[in-house]
Amino acid sequence: MKIERIEVIPYSIPYTHPLKFASGEVANADHVLVRVHTDDGVVGVADAPPRPYTYGETQESIGTIIEKTFAPQLTGLEIVDREQIHAVMRRTIHNQVAKGAVDIAVWDAIGKTLRTPVHKLLGGYTDRMRVSHMLGFRPAQELLDEALRFGEQYGITTFKLKVGRRPLSLDVEACHVLREGLGEDVELYLDANRGWTANEALEVLRRTEGLGLTMLEEPCDAKEALSRRRLVDKSPIPVVGDESVPTAGDASRELLSGGCNAICIKTARSGFTEATEILGLCTGLGVDVTMGNQIDTQIGSLATVTFGAAHEATSRRAGELSNFLDMADDLLADPLRIIDGTISVRDLPGVGAEIDEDKLAAYRLS
Repeated sequence: MKIERIEVIPYSIPYTHPLKFASGEVANADHVLVRVHTDDGVVGVADAPPRPYTYGETQESIGTIIEKTFAPQLTGLEIVDREQIHAVMRRTIHNQVAKGAVDIAVWDAIGKTLRTPVHKLLGGYTDRMRVSHMLGFRPAQELLDEALRFGEQYGITTFKLKVGRRPLSLDVEACHVLREGLGEDVELYLDANRGWTANEALEVLRRTEGLGLTMLEEPCDAKEALSRRRLVDKSPIPVVGDESVPTAGDASRELLSGGCNAICIKTARSGFTEATEILGLCTGLGVDVTMGNQIDTQIGSLATVTFGAAHEATSRRAGELSNFLDMADDLLADPLRIIDGTISVRDLPGVGAEIDEDKLAAYRLS
């Protein structure tokens, strides 16, 4: 059960329409498929989504750091010796998405070796998660039309609205149009991707008072420490740390400094191992958590479901799982299905992400 080699495969799949938000825009899934091969023939799989405008990682940097730095040091280690594996990767700072993909692929290989679903190895709390859908920068009526369509077609009743635009009136209008058009039973929350200042965020909260918004995610840059703390103190809804909390240490800093009072966990940047550390920190402190989306493919969304469904705390809220629907295609041999607003885990050894090799051959870049 030793790591024999680690394979990285860059690929690109277009989106049917770009997702636009305060810190960037995604028109193509220029991702990296990561495969951990063991000496007994098991192959663990994970997807790495580069987000240079958030974490500084690119498709090229992820491939290089795994091939040139991690793989030579990890080859020969037992896949179950995860602490050794992480001790090796911790020698290199940052590169969270690359580390997260290696970690998920290792967990996948462990599950396949033990012939056990990873969601059961992680905790096995439930077998599905409710779905939240992200709405990007578009005119208010188009956002409402999209939300109504996803509600009718997939049974989704929770939506995250990407905000952080200037003028603020664009986002405020979208909040009012969505609430009026969707009714009170649909959950709405906001994600500004650091697009506002803390004081602008307070003004938006004032203008949207009474709309029943449930959370405000990453309203401003964490470097705006004093104003952000003031925002958290005055906000009537939880202020969620996301880009500012990629590691357990970052989550500790933001929570203890008052920079946020809820945490977004993303397996794409933390893998399953560090996500477990972050979750333990949050549950120990009594802090709410959400399962976020890094504009993931179906492979990445399946990883999110696997972790989120494994724990009680992460399954309380809808997870951001549906933006793969905006892709022109995907690599999973058995596509994910959203039924009655939920996605189920795969009751298969490992994570359950079987790759369609013909599609991989068609979309791979090298």
